[in-house]
Amino acid sequence: MTLGSIGGFELVKPLGSGGMGEVYFAVSPTADRVALKVIRKHLVEAPTVRERFAAEVDSLRLVFGSRVARLEDADPYADPAWLAVEYVPGATLRQHVDAQGPLSLPLAAMVGAMLADGLAKVHQAKLLHRDLKPQNIILGPDGPKLIDFGLAVLIGRDGQLTADGDLVGTPAYMAPEQVKGEFSLTAAVDIYGLAATLVFALTGHGLYPSTNSWHLLLRISEPDDLPDLTGVPAELAPLLGTMLAHDPSARPRLDTVRARLLEVAVAAGGRGVVELRGKVIELTYDEDSELLVPPSLSDPRQDPETATVDEPPEPEPTTPEPEPTTPETDQSDQTTSAHPVPPPTDLTWLIEKLRHQYARRNTL
Repeated sequence: MTLGSIGGFELVKPLGSGGMGEVYFAVSPTADRVALKVIRKHLVEAPTVRERFAAEVDSLRLVFGSRVARLEDADPYADPAWLAVEYVPGATLRQHVDAQGPLSLPLAAMVGAMLADGLAKVHQAKLLHRDLKPQNIILGPDGPKLIDFGLAVLIGRDGQLTADGDLVGTPAYMAPEQVKGEFSLTAAVDIYGLAATLVFALTGHGLYPSTNSWHLLLRISEPDDLPDLTGVPAELAPLLGTMLAHDPSARPRLDTVRARLLEVAVAAGGRGVVELRGKVIELTYDEDSELLVPPSLSDPRQDPETATVDEPPEPEPTTPEPEPTTPETDQSDQTTSAHPVPPPTDLTWLIEKLRHQYARRNTL
C-alpha cells in the first residue's frame, strides 16, 4: 500500500517537510529509491515562475560529485510541481550530534573538507546552497552528502517571490548579508554556513543562544556581536572565526578552507586521508536508519492488458491400484508385480540374418 504516485514514482513514506514542500521516500518502477519533494503550490503560482523553476532544475542537473545528492528527475510544469533526488540512507548531522554528541576534532575537520568538495561542485554549476545547516547534511554509507542544494534559490531568484528585504534560509545559520535581505549573494554565504555547521558539529551549540528569530536576526546583523566559538578546538578556531567574518569579502576562499581542514584532520587524527574517510563512515553512518524498497514494490507489476489467463493446472498422474493377488500367486509373482521386469529381447531377426549368411556360403 502506497501513498499515491507522482511522476511514475510510488510514494512510500513521508520523510519531512520544509519551506519548499513535503518530502517523501519514493520508489521508481525499476526499484530505484529517491527522495521526492512536492513543491508547495503557492510558490509556483505566479506568472513565469514555473519557467524559472524549470531553468533552475536544468542547473541542478549540472551538479555532480560524490558529496551531493544527485537530481534524478523533475517536472516543474506538473500539478503539483515536483523533483526527485537520490535517496541517501543515514542520519543527518543534526540527528547524529543530538544522539551521539559532538564530533571529535579530526572527524569534524574531515567532514568539513568533504563538504567543501560538495560545495565546490554546487558553485561550479553557478548555484548557491544558501541553506547549509546540519539538517541538510546526510551522514551516508560513503560519508557526508549535501542535500537541498540550490533549492532555496528557487524561491529567491524572482522579486515577486523573494525581494530585497525578504529572508531565505534558516536564521541560526544565515550569514549577515542574508539577514539583511541582500539580493546579490556570493559563494561567501555558503562559507559562512559551513563554518556555522562545523561549530555545531564540534560543540553541539549554535553561534548565538537560542532565542526568538527576530532577536537572533538582530544579533547576526550587528558587526560587533561576535559568534560564540566556546568549545571550538584551538586548531580550528582561527579558521572558523575568519569564515564567520561579518564582511563577506573577508572570508577565505573555499579551496583555502578545504586545504586547512585537511591539514588539521591529518595532524589531529594521526592518520592519512583514506583512513580518516573510513573512520568518518564507521563512526557516523547509521545503517539502521536505511529505508528499503517494500516487498510489494520489489518486483515489476504486470500490465493488465497484456496479462494472460492462467491455465488450469494439469492433473497429477495417478498410480493404478495393484491387481488383487490369488491364492495361486507365489512370492516370486508378488515380487515381480511390485518391481516389474522388462520383457525378454526379441532376437528372431538376428537368427534369421545369420541363417541367410550361412546359406550363401559354399558348402565344403
